[in-house]
Amino acid sequence: MQYPEPIARLIDSYMKLPGIGSKTAERLAFYTLDMDNDDVTAFSQALVAAKRDIHYCSICGNITASDPCAVCRDKTRDQDQVIVVEQPKDVMALEKMNEYHGLYHVLHGVLSPIDGKGPEDINIRSLVTRLQQNEQIKEVILATNATPEGEATAMYIARLVKPAGIKVTRLAHGLAVGSDIEYADEMTLFKALEGRQEL
Repeated sequence: MQYPEPIARLIDSYMKLPGIGSKTAERLAFYTLDMDNDDVTAFSQALVAAKRDIHYCSICGNITASDPCAVCRDKTRDQDQVIVVEQPKDVMALEKMNEYHGLYHVLHGVLSPIDGKGPEDINIRSLVTRLQQNEQIKEVILATNATPEGEATAMYIARLVKPAGIKVTRLAHGLAVGSDIEYADEMTLFKALEGRQEL
């Protein structure tokens, strides 16, 4: 027996979300049917508003409802540091820490020849332009993920930026707090050893 078309379309829509399989999509669809009409309307309006009203900051590439974004407009932030991240969600993770008070630059991806992603496919060109136009920036902190693609992207950006005399640093990688050495993979152990600090 097939589902009526409206519920089948709703299930298909939920399945387009990452990590949502057919069983979870069915559960979500039936949960949606049980929601109050006002809640469903508010949910659908939130989806439309987010898609319509959120765009990328013309300076850093982060998501924002106003251009430039709140971080780029905030002149009290350290204007001499830019931390380069892969995605807008990385900005949110760093902001929650409440320890970094500099600027951001969002790449919207990483270099990945296997996936056909080169430098022109991510937000690198605007980073270089930004650094050329803003002599106040003294340090670029590369905060791409510790994946082969993230490492390759960090190395590529470092080669572009260093000749301009700007300090380039990389987030430390290694053992997580509370983890056991015996369960760490070789690359994690290598990075932990490489990034060791004097006590």
